[in-house]
Amino acid sequence: MSNTWGDRAFSALARGAALLTLGLLLAILLTLLVGAWPAIREYGLAFLVRSVWDPVQDDYGGLVMIYGTLATSALALLIAVPVSFGIALFLTELSPAWLKRPLGTAVELLAAVPSIVYGMWGLMVLGPLLARYVQQPLQELLTGVPYLEALVSGPPVGIGIFAAGLILAIMVIPFIASVMRDVFEVTPTLLKESAYGLGATTWEVVWKVVLPYTKTGVLGGVMLGLGRALGETMAVTFVIGNMNQLNSLSVFEAANSITSALANEFAEAGAGLHQASLIYLGLVLFFITFVVLALSKLLMLRLQRQEGGRT
Repeated sequence: MSNTWGDRAFSALARGAALLTLGLLLAILLTLLVGAWPAIREYGLAFLVRSVWDPVQDDYGGLVMIYGTLATSALALLIAVPVSFGIALFLTELSPAWLKRPLGTAVELLAAVPSIVYGMWGLMVLGPLLARYVQQPLQELLTGVPYLEALVSGPPVGIGIFAAGLILAIMVIPFIASVMRDVFEVTPTLLKESAYGLGATTWEVVWKVVLPYTKTGVLGGVMLGLGRALGETMAVTFVIGNMNQLNSLSVFEAANSITSALANEFAEAGAGLHQASLIYLGLVLFFITFVVLALSKLLMLRLQRQEGGRT
């Protein structure tokens, strides 16, 4: 009887925890909807494609911030995924045994560094280095080249979309690399040794054996990093430049993101359309994150079904 009561209590607690999580999610969504309703009523979905942001005239649009968020996150993944793959590959296939543990621990410790420290370091150290050793040489190299010249134009001050993307990449590398390393290690040794026995190189083993076996986990790690990049606030606020403009396609031009706009303006925004527009931006970020995670889940389910079909 006591065992049955204990099982029922445990089941009720587990179900309650799951329902509490769902309830909190719905409560956050409802709070955002209520707070953003004045802006939703005023602009509707046109808010997403309006580039104006003028608190003086009380006129708002979220396109600049949405573009900055997506651009910096995409750039972060473009940099972080190959680097994380290389780290995971080295730790699982190439690293000497004595180096695996300390190097793996060092990579994981990068995730413990506060984001504001990354932001200050990016502003004071990384920014000047980018301006002097990356942007200026690229501007000299690409002068007169159609389209590419526009991508590196602008004053070499070291802050902008590229700096924010690079900082985000450094911040998400520990998450993606750790997940990749863990899923690489679950690949059966027999499969890898069989491939080596047939004469495959290390790259061929990774590309044709390890990745197909672990692609669902690898994709999950990448999506984890993307979620981290989309929601990062303080580090981006320090280095993105916090300027509302879409006049330049340059990745070195100062820009703005949803999180940096919220960090800079929410505390000083008065009640009314300004505050509601900022909450609307938070609601947009909520949906962007939800859509990204939902699409990644659907993709992983599809990959799992394909694996089942082949077997």
